[in-house]
Amino acid sequence: MLLHGWPQTWQAWRPVLPALRAGRTVVAFDLPGLGDSAAPVGGYDKATTARRLHAATQQLGLGRVELLGHDVGALVAYPWARDYPADVSRMIVIETALSGFGLEDLYSRSWHFLFNATPAPTPELLIDNDDVPVYLDRIFDFSSQHDTIDRPVYYRAYRDPADRTAGYEYYRAFDADIADNRAQAAAKPVTVPVVAMGAAFSFGPGVAASYRQVATDVRQVVVPDSGHWVPEENPQFLIDCTRLFLGLPGAPTPTPALAGCAA
Repeated sequence: MLLHGWPQTWQAWRPVLPALRAGRTVVAFDLPGLGDSAAPVGGYDKATTARRLHAATQQLGLGRVELLGHDVGALVAYPWARDYPADVSRMIVIETALSGFGLEDLYSRSWHFLFNATPAPTPELLIDNDDVPVYLDRIFDFSSQHDTIDRPVYYRAYRDPADRTAGYEYYRAFDADIADNRAQAAAKPVTVPVVAMGAAFSFGPGVAASYRQVATDVRQVVVPDSGHWVPEENPQFLIDCTRLFLGLPGAPTPTPALAGCAA
């Protein structure tokens, strides 16, 4: 199960999808309200989102799943693995600390955290369709490999005001996520193996430091030559790590950088 972040859609995974399909059924969701997914009236907290997506996998008859989550998608992957442990075998979380366990300490590093979380309708009134490329470029410039991100794909998606509002709602739910994660962490630790992946020019080892507070088997991985948008900036490293961790065909011999990916 591939879970994208904000401000993206399932298409963030296109550079890695062909390689990951070998030997696995791969589902790349548009998160509820984003991309082509319908927008729920409420419930943008990550536990509710995980419940919705878990129900979708059950309806598809997919059984036990392996989760890859980037950015907001990683925030959804955590309660999915926590609340449905029998239905998750392994998890890779990419480029975010966890709400309640470090992410809130980083809000000052980018203005978008508090802007997106501002109550409606302020962001909705300040950002209109014509502003989308300028706004998203400020976010995508957290990359180090600027030309690897297919920005027009995301401009088109977020020119839909409903998608923008859904994106804001995921941020507006961060306080609820903090409360839920802190309330559940001690009683329901994640016990499946977790690769916690941070980019060399972004979160680095901070992802593992955060998830070690809620999971018992966390392997630290730092992605070389990448900023925040790992699936697009260094897709081959993500493919190699995923193949190693999930035991997929074509897994390479682990290098020192890939040591944490070894199953």
